[in-house]
Amino acid sequence: MKIIADLHLHSKYSRATSQRMDVDELAHFAKIKGLNLLGTGDITFPAWFKDLKQKLKPMEGAGLLRYKGILWMLTVELSTVYEQDKKVRKVHHLILMPSFEIAEQITERLKRYGRLDVDGRPVFNNLTSPELVEILKETSKSVEVIPAHCWTPWYGVFGSKSGFDSLEECYQDMTKYIFALETGLSSDPPMNWRLSALDKYALVSNSDAHSPWPWRIGREANVFELPEISYDEIIRAIREKDSRRFKQTIEVNPAYGKYHWTGHRKCGISVSPREAIKLGDICPVCKRRLTEGVEERVEKLADRPPGFRPEGAISYVHLLPLHEIIASVLGIDSLSASKVWSIYNSLISKFGNEFHVLLDVKGRELSEVVGPRIAEAILRVRKGKVKVIPGYDGVYGEIMIFEKKRHLGEIDEPVSRKQVNLERFM
Repeated sequence: MKIIADLHLHSKYSRATSQRMDVDELAHFAKIKGLNLLGTGDITFPAWFKDLKQKLKPMEGAGLLRYKGILWMLTVELSTVYEQDKKVRKVHHLILMPSFEIAEQITERLKRYGRLDVDGRPVFNNLTSPELVEILKETSKSVEVIPAHCWTPWYGVFGSKSGFDSLEECYQDMTKYIFALETGLSSDPPMNWRLSALDKYALVSNSDAHSPWPWRIGREANVFELPEISYDEIIRAIREKDSRRFKQTIEVNPAYGKYHWTGHRKCGISVSPREAIKLGDICPVCKRRLTEGVEERVEKLADRPPGFRPEGAISYVHLLPLHEIIASVLGIDSLSASKVWSIYNSLISKFGNEFHVLLDVKGRELSEVVGPRIAEAILRVRKGKVKVIPGYDGVYGEIMIFEKKRHLGEIDEPVSRKQVNLERFM
């Protein structure tokens, strides 16, 4: 059976999250998106745990649950904040677990280290990453720990602001229990393949969605082909990097992510790694330090050139949310505009779900429903023939499907949203 899974998202009980993030809305939009397995997120939050236990029905012996035609896996994102080597470390960890009973046991253990009823993504001050893994593994060996959005500057294990230069530095003697990394929106597998130290780890991709809309959930996902559906089968496929069962990840172009390039949002400055190094990572406008982007961070840690693909690597495909594609073609800023929804719904009504539209439907069939221009845009995304002005310092990237929007003189790369001529600051 083919499984398309988004295992990292949040409920309405997390900060800065839509109040529509409940199981009914998630199940509804998961079907529209083409997802058939969702992570619950926030399982340690008391009210959410209660909601889930009332509605989700366990699949006997499978370690998964069912509700409204969708499979569910119990998950949570945990944040550890502590000092190590005279530096404050902030690391987010995605936790997967196979039963409500184990979730309850974990919740009881974690209560000793911080409050769980304040935020769906709890923060533990002075609990280290290896201590967290030890607690989880003592509770159950079946619990899976995955460094979340591993390159994000502020909360990734490799983040430039508060992370580490290696997994061993972070997890220490507990590194033996880490089998996978979450790429996050601002990186993709080829960027991670540049570090030989990561070859033994599977790369998973999830949305980290804070709202249920189809341009949020499933924007990144994992594709499995399994002989039987169970928690253990999914975990084994990930741990063993088995390309027969773990078929591929669905990724957005990493330039679309909010932290791909180095920059300073306040001043509208966005620069490539090369330009950032020339600037000494200092903003040319305000003279403060730039937020180092994922691409620059990868460049600093990489021991391989761009384009290297390690043996046994899981495949991937770059996509963009269908709402993004439609809005870009129409020149509409709002993804929720009625005209965008109208075109989107016509495609879903005809072809069933968004992933089928993005990956499988032929151009001629698409054109019959939405016309040649939107059909061509979908095909360009499918073939990777789309350019994105990179995101930076919390700002999403800008999609360019048909026309070029670069008016930057002699410089071949977009260097800032304000189109600042960096040469005058050199």
